[in-house]
Amino acid sequence: MTQSPLARAVALATLGTCLILPSLAQAEFIKDSKATLELRNFYMNRDLRETTSAQQSKREEWAQGILFKAESGFTEGTVGFGLDTYAGLGLKLSSSDERAGTNLLPNSFGDEGPGEYSEATAAAKVRLSKTIGKVGGLMPKLPIVASGDSRLLPQVFTGAMLTSQEIEGLTFNGGQLREVNFRNSTDSQDITASNVGGESDRYNFAGGDYKFNAGNTTVGLWYGELEDIYDQKLYNLIHVQPIGDWKLGGNLAYFDSQDNGSRLGGKLDNDLTSVNLWAATGAHTFRLGYQKVDGDNAFPFLTETDPYIVNYLQILDFTRKDEKSWQARYDINFASYGVPGLGAFVRYVKGDGFDGTRGRDGKEWERDFDVSYTIQEGTFKNLALRWRNAMVRSNASIGDLDENRLIVSYTLPLL
Repeated sequence: MTQSPLARAVALATLGTCLILPSLAQAEFIKDSKATLELRNFYMNRDLRETTSAQQSKREEWAQGILFKAESGFTEGTVGFGLDTYAGLGLKLSSSDERAGTNLLPNSFGDEGPGEYSEATAAAKVRLSKTIGKVGGLMPKLPIVASGDSRLLPQVFTGAMLTSQEIEGLTFNGGQLREVNFRNSTDSQDITASNVGGESDRYNFAGGDYKFNAGNTTVGLWYGELEDIYDQKLYNLIHVQPIGDWKLGGNLAYFDSQDNGSRLGGKLDNDLTSVNLWAATGAHTFRLGYQKVDGDNAFPFLTETDPYIVNYLQILDFTRKDEKSWQARYDINFASYGVPGLGAFVRYVKGDGFDGTRGRDGKEWERDFDVSYTIQEGTFKNLALRWRNAMVRSNASIGDLDENRLIVSYTLPLL
């Protein structure tokens, strides 16, 4: 009997767990284990408004994702061992040669691609005191590198990383990433960066943050190096201040980037300042953001990751050379009005100061509207629905765009 794609993917991801469970069936290993199966249905439509009849005018695809994730606990003893596994399957529900290229599926304009794709990985882990090391498939979520998960399946790196919390208030992270499996791909390849040329098989990173002032203030210092392409330092300050019924906060991030080693991406000198201010009371949060790019180049960051900058949005990131951008955003949580699980936000970002096409002064803006609802109890608990709408107007290469994403997901706890 032919094995289904999902069965193959899950089998690959869980093989290691199945092999070690009989020998490591100890209390903490089993008790602290967790596993989930997520069904992610994703529809995306991007209207490319400034195209001729000979070019693609629309990207529109619909796909079903199935994501299996399992994390074991650790074996008992001074040194504990464990295993994390992941498997993903993507199924094409609707596409065509003329509408391909949303990054939901492994295809591009002119080729709608295969009907399915799958991936699987695992990471062995070890714990000593309050320090944990992992080797294998990784999805880091750190200020210096954050794996992207804005399409059907997540971005997965191969490498090793260490997380230590031996000192109260201080969290340290460090490691090396060797390859990347992009969100619409089934194979691993060398690592690349947005806004910079070249590719590398080593991304080294280290840094951490320290919380003090009763946890209201955090300072962070990070370093990342895409070997022979660029290196980057990040300085970060976060402060939250309760005042009566209000909670005020700010996040300042400053990046200093330059070329590295053999300069495979060319000469690079870039600074980026990101400021995020917010004020929250009850169901309402008001935000203001400012982002400024300085130096001789655009801001570099690992391809498809989520950079730690305030104006990285649904479509644009406002990281062009010399670009300045401002953001206004409003969030509402309807739990305060008797509808827990329902939330929404609207934001508007305007950028200028860069070189547009045909010698024009560069100007662009993006408006996003996002509403989501997760059922909190009953038969359909954990069923989530999300609508993401974006509009872009730009006189740079991206042009004018309108986009809608409809995402329905259901997460089923298995352990």
